[in-house]
Amino acid sequence: MQSSDRQAEAPGRGPRVLVVGGGIAGLGAAQRLCCHPAFPHLRVLEATARAGGRIRSERSFGGVVEVGAHWIHGPSQGNPVFQLAAKYGLLGEKALSEENQLIETGGHVGLPSVSYASSGGSVSPELVAEMARLFYSLIDQTREFLHAAETPAPSVGEYLKKEIRQHMAGWTEEEETKRLKLAILNNLFNVECCVSGTHSMDLVALAPFGEYTVLPGLDCTFPGGYQGLTDRIMASLPKDVMVFNKPVKTIHWDGCFEEASAPGETFPVLVECEDGGCFPAHHVVVTVPLGFLKERLDTFFEPPLPTEKAEAIRKIGFGTNNKIFLEFEEPFWQPDCQHIQVVWRDTSPLEDAAPKLQDAWFKKLVGFWVLPSFGRASQVLCGFIAGLESEFMETLSDEDVLLSLTQLQVLFAGEATHRTFYSTTHGALLSGWREADRLIALWDSQAQRSEPGSELGSAPPVPGSRGGWPHPFL
Repeated sequence: MQSSDRQAEAPGRGPRVLVVGGGIAGLGAAQRLCCHPAFPHLRVLEATARAGGRIRSERSFGGVVEVGAHWIHGPSQGNPVFQLAAKYGLLGEKALSEENQLIETGGHVGLPSVSYASSGGSVSPELVAEMARLFYSLIDQTREFLHAAETPAPSVGEYLKKEIRQHMAGWTEEEETKRLKLAILNNLFNVECCVSGTHSMDLVALAPFGEYTVLPGLDCTFPGGYQGLTDRIMASLPKDVMVFNKPVKTIHWDGCFEEASAPGETFPVLVECEDGGCFPAHHVVVTVPLGFLKERLDTFFEPPLPTEKAEAIRKIGFGTNNKIFLEFEEPFWQPDCQHIQVVWRDTSPLEDAAPKLQDAWFKKLVGFWVLPSFGRASQVLCGFIAGLESEFMETLSDEDVLLSLTQLQVLFAGEATHRTFYSTTHGALLSGWREADRLIALWDSQAQRSEPGSELGSAPPVPGSRGGWPHPFL
């Protein structure tokens, strides 16, 4: 098979590298590789008309709204996203302060400014704080089983419920207060589902849960929008690196492909796009979403991936998180309010029976965060919901969602007259850097094998490679 896209690649010595996907992982890999002299021929193939993936900032409600990634979690020196954002001058003074970087949160969501029960009344802040201390102390305990030979429960959820039942034995309050405590804990379970990107903590294995690396620093946002980060990375790349509107159909790897513009040279990989365009290369770094890989696994790679890689893709789980933005003519919350917690009195993390989604999907909402004021009184809330309820919400019309949530907010208004680095943007960035560094290490090693004064492309073959080029698929 020969290349049919003549304008995308230019002839010349040196390895050709293709990055499939222009999210933060793909952009991070491209930026890393572009800084190394061994990779003069690099292209990023992005299926859509924009880069950034799930990082997407829009101008709405009179200011910046984060449709995708929202916070920098653990903004400190160990966080690569924080480092880049600080380098590019994208953060506020408070986020950059040493004091903010040293705050230890344990990776836990901060206490709400106010909590409302489903009855419309506010919930005692002291009771909320007490339950939060209990819940997060148990979450911290789950990380201690990382290297344990045996675990007391198979999942995080089962362990938490087991421990909560033991603590309940010591509760001496009246039954109504006990039920309220369980309802608060149920909300905290829902928050953790959002953090872990899962429908239920029963689906999260206990043994590896401690792999999550908790960095210090109080979570912060980008005053000008998270997308400023990907825009700056884009600006650092050569202009011809990004190729937009190029959805990939099939990656043909472990082959021997030719190109008319490079006579006598063969390429072990060829990326075929949906529009018929083909890109020959020596290496491909795949950064497409996991859901896409699961859906297209049988046709996306030719030949098929090795069994162990294919099985890993099939078995890795992931959940659904959604945001809901609500704009009000006037806020019903206090000016200093940042986070509104929603507590449903009839819920408990210890009850397995769940009502029908259409009747209670909104009870999975963990609460609402007040968006920045944009120079006026803040009047926009952002709600978070995860799991099957989040997926069910996607089947509803905007009017149905609005009706349910407006009734919910009216209820609250009457009272008043959130393997290492999973599910985070800095984890995706690190994965892109990791794959770029693997290529760089390969070619640095290759260069050392070359005779003095020879070109990199004329280095002796690496075992298991073709024509001197290392294996194409990393």
